Amino acid sequence: MQAPAGTLYRGREGMWSWVAHRVTGVLIFFFLFAHVLDTALVRVSPDSYNRIMDTYKTPLVNLMEVGLVGAVLFHALNGIRVMLIDFWAKGTRYQKQMTYVVVAVLLLVMVPATYRMTAHTFAALFGSTT
Repeated sequence: MQAPAGTLYRGREGMWSWVAHRVTGVLIFFFLFAHVLDTALVRVSPDSYNRIMDTYKTPLVNLMEVGLVGAVLFHALNGIRVMLIDFWAKGTRYQKQMTYVVVAVLLLVMVPATYRMTAHTFAALFGSTT
């Protein structure tokens, strides 16, 4: 016997935004934890702090910063979507469309932000053409 339609998650937009919301929340939490630790290190060992800050100036960390900005932006936008679903009477009716709006706004902001955040890294790696 088959379950009634619409009662099981099968990878639709709502499930994936739920998963992405939790994953981005955990990633942001771990970033904040690491940030508090490395900032506290300045009082324990300024030399160690300076070495860690130097490692943060690498292209890999620059890409991780882009990922962090994307995670925070998605988490914030999706949080607004969740609040609309919870507190707006028509929220559940439009949750699929709101998910697409979240993704569209995320892309509209992240494409230029990624360029802006990584331009100096790529210029340093490949030589500036300007």
